[in-house]
Amino acid sequence: MKRIFVIAVLLAAATGAIAQEKDKRLTTPPAHYNLKYFPWTPPETKEAWEARRAVLKEQLLVSQGLWPLPEKVALNAVVHGKIERDGYTVEKVFFVSHPGHYVTGNLYRPTRPGKHPAVLYAHGHWTDARLSTAKSWDNDKKTGAEATEESSKYFHQAGCAMLARLGCVVFHYDMVGNSDSKKITHREGFKDVDAQLRLQTFMNLQTWNSMRVVDFLVTLPEVDASRIGITGASGGGTQSFILAACDDRIAAAFPAVMVSTSMQGGCICENCAYLRVGTTNIELSALIAPRPLGMTGANDWTVEIEKKGLPELKKIYAMYGAEDKVMAKYLSFPHNYNQPSREVMYKFFNQHLRLGAEGTIREQPFKAVPPKELSVYDDKHPQPADAANAATLKKTLTALQEKQLQSLMPKDQASLAKFQKIEHGALRAMITDELAASKDVEVVSKGEQVQKGGAVTREVVLSRKGKGERVKALTVITPAFNGTAVVWVHPDGIASLWKDDKLVPAAQALVDKGAGILAIDAFRIGVDPKDRPTTNMKVGSLAYAGYFFGYNRALVAERVHDILTTVAYAKGHEKVSTVDLIGFGKAGPWVVLARGLSGNAVARTAADVNGFNFENVKDFDDEMMLPGALKYGGLLTLAGTIAPHELYLHNTKGAGSAAFLQAAYQSAGQAKMLQLQEAKSDDSAAAQWLVR
Repeated sequence: MKRIFVIAVLLAAATGAIAQEKDKRLTTPPAHYNLKYFPWTPPETKEAWEARRAVLKEQLLVSQGLWPLPEKVALNAVVHGKIERDGYTVEKVFFVSHPGHYVTGNLYRPTRPGKHPAVLYAHGHWTDARLSTAKSWDNDKKTGAEATEESSKYFHQAGCAMLARLGCVVFHYDMVGNSDSKKITHREGFKDVDAQLRLQTFMNLQTWNSMRVVDFLVTLPEVDASRIGITGASGGGTQSFILAACDDRIAAAFPAVMVSTSMQGGCICENCAYLRVGTTNIELSALIAPRPLGMTGANDWTVEIEKKGLPELKKIYAMYGAEDKVMAKYLSFPHNYNQPSREVMYKFFNQHLRLGAEGTIREQPFKAVPPKELSVYDDKHPQPADAANAATLKKTLTALQEKQLQSLMPKDQASLAKFQKIEHGALRAMITDELAASKDVEVVSKGEQVQKGGAVTREVVLSRKGKGERVKALTVITPAFNGTAVVWVHPDGIASLWKDDKLVPAAQALVDKGAGILAIDAFRIGVDPKDRPTTNMKVGSLAYAGYFFGYNRALVAERVHDILTTVAYAKGHEKVSTVDLIGFGKAGPWVVLARGLSGNAVARTAADVNGFNFENVKDFDDEMMLPGALKYGGLLTLAGTIAPHELYLHNTKGAGSAAFLQAAYQSAGQAKMLQLQEAKSDDSAAAQWLVR
């Protein structure tokens, strides 16, 4: 009977299925933008928030393609076609954002002299966008949504005109693929695997365009660069709070009918990898604190903003003594940016951009400019000949990324620190994780000790506290245990330790030197492959990777997460003095990525690179799909974060250039700590190197 029990325990250790069947990551459907509720609980202290804020800001910048900031080319702005109106003028503008890509829009300027605040006005997803013409006057008059037929028909112009009359320089600019920005079709052009591996996305492009709008506005002599605001409704609201969270030059932001604890943004241009993994629009908006933030809600997903979202934001703002700088107001209208909503915005900017208007601000009638006359291109000012389509722009962006990466090649301690800061920040965002504190890892269950092959084994199931995970691990120690724990990561998981009831030679080599082994079943090891879901990319009629990777970790990231959980557990164990890492076969790259986030917690690392190269990932369902990996140089470049710690990588042929990795160790003065080998090593040889 005892023998049957032992066999049962060992069989359980040989498969991850028993433990993983209760893993919350397998039992909970993937997150997506339209969940019913995205709750957020703010940290209790300012110190805790500031620590979280730093990590979240990096994640946001990585998601938006702004880590590091791309090179800013000359704007070469063309401003023409001035149209006179009562108290303001309207001009037509286009300028360079990236080489071959142009931002287009209309510039509203007050006619009064002096320095003025500036406001970016993002139009959102309305038909014909910046040049839209609504046909809802009868209903708007009946409901009180608009006071005049002009404002009902041209509600975007109404907002820009009134802000200009209040003394603001306003730039009303196009989303990509709208109005005059037609070279790239909206929602098209950046959905392929290679673009995602380089974080070339529609949302990145729009956020960069918004940042370049700020660059343009501050070149205008009448603009006060300390008073720049942004507003927009719906998709324009997304542009507003995202830009303000990314760019500290925004002094005040007013995203209308967008920020909520419900739907997070439905368009491709509002979703991209890493944007909302582990976070929400409310928390991302909190990055704006303590700068002023105003919001409106309507009878849409923002209906509860005053009760859900605003209280949490007020808690963050109160930490800075700025609770009065965040507000939200619900107005009982359908999804809109109508006159009552705009008047809330005027009041907000009057206060926080110091416009100086007294009393209640009511929008004044205005004379609209016919949409055709607002178009920026004409016979004298044609669309530039180098205006690029999506395919051409992607090639340009790739060349610029590679040039920028080369500029980060480590040459000394100072440049190494800069390189590692960029690569570490990117890796942390792509995995959306870092090494946990040992206290944040819990043992969900612990099995009985079992004698086998001269060693004592014990099964443990680990999780980050409160996350509902099930990371199955098996400890293997002998009486000679010397305090060194080797985290063993293999594509076959725990089962790879044994053959014919004996430790395999590599494992035996470790325990013979007194090391203990902590082998794990990383995420989905032992689970039937047919149960692995796809990236669930299609939402409605749109298929786009950002709908999955914007809310969920990639499969490889989940596996790296489990390795980091195990390292943290081993590091905190009272009987462990040293932690080493070893990776076999296709699990070797997982180990390399995990080691890059392990800091000083791991001493030595040996990994089979398995000839892996992110350039060979051609499918979103590839188990190594990791958006952004190529932008940051691929596996061996990301491995530069490991320097100066001891590292042995074998089977590197075909894995790409190791130039950055070698330069990192040389710049750290520890070239001897790195060993690279093109050929594949015997598993036992790798193990013996680890415990030599």
